[in-house]
Amino acid sequence: MTIDIKDLDKVLQQAFDASTAVYKERGFQRRIGFGKKPALISVDLANAWTRPGNPFTCENIDEQIIPGMQRLLAACRANNHVVVHVTTAYQNTDINDPTTDMGMWHHKIPVEAVNLADEHLWAIDSRIAPVDGEYVMMKKRASSFSGTPLAGYLRSCGVDTILVTGVTATACVRTTICDGLAEGFRTIAVRECIGDRVPGAVAWNLYDIDAKFADVESVDHCVDYLNSIKG
Repeated sequence: MTIDIKDLDKVLQQAFDASTAVYKERGFQRRIGFGKKPALISVDLANAWTRPGNPFTCENIDEQIIPGMQRLLAACRANNHVVVHVTTAYQNTDINDPTTDMGMWHHKIPVEAVNLADEHLWAIDSRIAPVDGEYVMMKKRASSFSGTPLAGYLRSCGVDTILVTGVTATACVRTTICDGLAEGFRTIAVRECIGDRVPGAVAWNLYDIDAKFADVESVDHCVDYLNSIKG
């Protein structure tokens, strides 16, 4: 049985409409708002996720996510805001080696497909390539905060607000947002710059994130915010 994407979107919207009434009645969907010192956190927009032919390849990259990211990066660079590009790769991709740096994750997903030895796989997509002064950070787990110096780095920069983009909505982006809030940062999910591989996954996760962990805002709104203050 196949479901047309338009039908799926319609069903999801009906579910969102019904859920919103429950959430509002119970005090969810509050606003966290933008702060005074933002950072853009780009999660796993590396070739293994943005280019065809990899198990991790995501949808809507060329037509939506990359153009949106280019606008966000332009605003950050023009106003001297902090930018962090996060990627993922593994030194030991032997799934039979109990000491692999993949930990237990390879028992669920094919993380061995992103080998540290193949720099092309984990390099940030050239269309949004880092420039001098932008931090490129490697992680091993889903969240960009798990086992990394990200929180400390952001605090050392005086950041109070993180604009999170990237892939995937169901895993690395979502956990980064949840942990970002837990670390005390105002969390903003940039709607058009978050992707996934599975139909409906982005819409559902952004709806749920907006209710509980972050404000979901448009690229337009985020660009206006980034241009309204200087880093």
